[in-house]
Amino acid sequence: MKMVYIVGAGPGDPDLITLKGDRLLREADLVVYAGSLVNIKLLERVREGCKLYDSAGMDLEEICKVMIEYAEAGKKVVRLQSGDPSIYGALREQMGMLAEANVTCAMVPGVSSFSAAAAAVGKEYTLPEISQTIILTRMAGRTPVPEAQALSSLAAHGASMAIFLSIGMIDNVVKELRQGYGDDTPVAVVYKASWEAEKVIEGTVGDIAEKVKAAGLKLSALVLVGRFLGNPISRSKLYDAGFTHGCREGRS
Repeated sequence: MKMVYIVGAGPGDPDLITLKGDRLLREADLVVYAGSLVNIKLLERVREGCKLYDSAGMDLEEICKVMIEYAEAGKKVVRLQSGDPSIYGALREQMGMLAEANVTCAMVPGVSSFSAAAAAVGKEYTLPEISQTIILTRMAGRTPVPEAQALSSLAAHGASMAIFLSIGMIDNVVKELRQGYGDDTPVAVVYKASWEAEKVIEGTVGDIAEKVKAAGLKLSALVLVGRFLGNPISRSKLYDAGFTHGCREGRS
C-alpha cells in the first residue's frame, strides 16, 4: 500500500511527540518536516539513510511530489507537522493531492500548542460555573475568517479562548476582545510553549497589548483569554463526597 503518515510533532519539547509518532519517525525512509515550526532535535532520531526535506521553502506541489515519489517506491514516508496536524495544519490540501495520486494518508495526532500553553500557565480551560467551553480561533489576516466567526462575535460568549497566529496583530486582537470581555479579564500570552525559550506574559485585556509590544513578541505565541486564568474556582461534582455517579455512591 502506498502510504504517507502525517505525524503531529507536538508543540516543541521533543519529548511531547507521541510514542507512535516517535516510532514512525525512527522507521521512516523520508521525513518532510516543517522546519520553521518543528523542533529539529526530533530529527536526531531518524535512522541512517533517511532523506530529510525542510518544507519551509517548498510549495504544496513540491511537498506532495517528493512524498508521492517515495510512497510509490514503497518507502515509509512521514510528513512531520507542528503541534497537532488537525489544527491550522494546511492538511486537507495535502491529503487531497496525495489522494489524487492514489496515496493513502494516516494521521497521527499530536499535542497541540494550546494544551502546552495551558500547562505553561498551570491552568485548566474548563472550570465549573466559570467556563465549560474552549474556543480555538485566530484573527483574520492574509487568511480570511468567516464573518460569523469574527473574534468580536466569539468574544460575546465569554468562553475560554486560545487565539493562534495573531500575536503580530495584538492591538486588533484586543479591540475585538473588548466586544465581549471586560478590560479586567485575565490574559496570558505564551511564547514558544514547551520550548526551552518559553516565556509567559500575564496581564488583562486592558494592558496586554502594551506588555506584548514591550517584550517584542511578534511570532510563535498564543493568546489565552478568559476567567479560567483567574484564581477563584468552584469545585466540580466529580470528586464531591455527596455526589453519586457510576463509580461511587455519594455520602451525605
